[in-house]
Amino acid sequence: MCGIVGYVGPRPSQDILLAGLARLEYRGYDSAGIAVIDRDGDLGMRKRAGKLSMLRDDLERHPLADGTTGIGHTRWATHGGPTDVNAHPHLADDGKLAVIHNGIIENFADLKVELISEGYEFQSETDTEVAAVLLGREYAASHDLVAAFRATVVRLEGAFTLLAMHQEQPGLVVGARRNSPLVIGLGEGENFLGSDVAAFVEHTRDALAIGQDQIVAITPSGVEVSDFTGAAVEVEPFQVTWDASAAEKGGWSSFMAKEVAEEPEAVANTLRGRIRDGVVVIPELDGLDELFAEITRVVVIAAGTAAYAGLVGKYAIEQWTRVPVEVELAHEFRYRDPVLTPSTLVISISQSGETMDTLMAVKYARERGARTLSICNTQGATIPRESDAIVYTHAGPEVAVASTKAFVAQITALYLLGLHVARVRGALSATEVAQHVLELEAIPRKIAKVLDAESARISQLAHWMADTRSVLFLGRHVGYPIALEGALKLKEITYIHAEGFAAGELKHGPIALIEPGQPVFVLVPSPRESSLLHDKVVSNIQEIRARGARVIVVAEEGDAAVLPFADEVLRIPLAGPLFEPLLAVVPLHLFAMGLAEAKGLDVDQPRNLAKSVTVE
Repeated sequence: MCGIVGYVGPRPSQDILLAGLARLEYRGYDSAGIAVIDRDGDLGMRKRAGKLSMLRDDLERHPLADGTTGIGHTRWATHGGPTDVNAHPHLADDGKLAVIHNGIIENFADLKVELISEGYEFQSETDTEVAAVLLGREYAASHDLVAAFRATVVRLEGAFTLLAMHQEQPGLVVGARRNSPLVIGLGEGENFLGSDVAAFVEHTRDALAIGQDQIVAITPSGVEVSDFTGAAVEVEPFQVTWDASAAEKGGWSSFMAKEVAEEPEAVANTLRGRIRDGVVVIPELDGLDELFAEITRVVVIAAGTAAYAGLVGKYAIEQWTRVPVEVELAHEFRYRDPVLTPSTLVISISQSGETMDTLMAVKYARERGARTLSICNTQGATIPRESDAIVYTHAGPEVAVASTKAFVAQITALYLLGLHVARVRGALSATEVAQHVLELEAIPRKIAKVLDAESARISQLAHWMADTRSVLFLGRHVGYPIALEGALKLKEITYIHAEGFAAGELKHGPIALIEPGQPVFVLVPSPRESSLLHDKVVSNIQEIRARGARVIVVAEEGDAAVLPFADEVLRIPLAGPLFEPLLAVVPLHLFAMGLAEAKGLDVDQPRNLAKSVTVE
């Protein structure tokens, strides 16, 4: 959740820190702060509850002295409310040491009792200040920030990324991570730390990913990484594949509007370089054919929108590979003692690659002998590095909290994986694979057609429905997870009641919710490809229409059977049954965004939510 930035170099650090924090605002936060060691060697700090603009205004009125070493933080309150005092950085060692922290220190209460018994005092309610005071105590003993870090982190339990600096050691920022993200940016005569590459991509695209239980020390001239015992470790370099402009609005009204418009590109980029002559070739999976040939079961683990992408993928992977597929919520998975074997493939899906529940589920699966594969959008993230294999989605940075383009890219990656495994196992013929590949390659163009044809009408429909208090979504087969996704988007950014249902469940309870005027979106399967399912869903429409529902249908072009029973029909291009979800979800993303805008809400940063949930 929280955003973290660190900088050492020749330039004024305050501007770099604030710009980095601005690029991390999408992660969600309720306070912000920075600390800087000025050119005289003094440490100055400023922090404020509220948006980053509050901190900027404060700094304009009361500027900090110029300095070239600094750390910055945006906090999402966990221990203690969102107040100025609880905001980060926290100071220790008589104000000479500054610490920022992402995560939760689970044993902070015991450590706090220990430190109070030694005479230390606390100003805040946070677990972070406990880490700061503990680090200050260790620094007083060694006067070596790296050594003090080692002595401190081994005492901490839970998930954390910690950054610290001490005014006695200007030009040095030290960080440590356990179950929480931290990446290094490499510059010329300057170096950066961040919870995400967005923190420094404006200045460098050369990065290093540090591993679990490691400490990094950056100076203007170098980077040193060691484990918690002090042993030097090699770190994995990578290059960020997008530049700073990709994380800017670029004239769009919101990041979500920009990202929905980028859905065709997100699918195309996920396909790029992975299809050759009608065959799916995923370079990242070279050497794994034996594994795919031997698997007897697939378990997909994810949370939120990513879980719905997994549900869509389940239909395709099972049908194409003839391997049974289960989809589990990551936060439930490891607490129910699931049956896992070496022939089980566990596929994790996470846009950020840092979702804590999913990360812990991946670790649990590996400990019990299962093979793991990650589908992720973020280079250098933790989940891919904890997995046996990785398929990146290449959707580009997704800034809005509500995921859109990452969702269609995740489905695309799952389809590529399914076709790859089907070829390896001989479950599909070369002709069948080639036919599905053609369908996939046509999706970007078809999504663009939906955006061009329906955006204005859906925006108008949303404005007409601005006072709506509840919306229901019905879908069947692959339409069911799309109904769930449509309802989630509406809940996330409009704050109204929304539910997605399997259409076949309608008469088993949900139909009781139908009353005159109740808006219901219905995802209608193609009558060409699945006439039986189509007729059943049209019967559902008749049932809810007879009870006064206002029916908005998403149906393919040319489907006239829905016209007598629908108040509105949103059209999508013709596609095979398994490929319809990539098209049908687009009107639902547009509608949620349009309704939020009509209600005057913040589309990009909805209340109580963060982009990356990095604590359990």
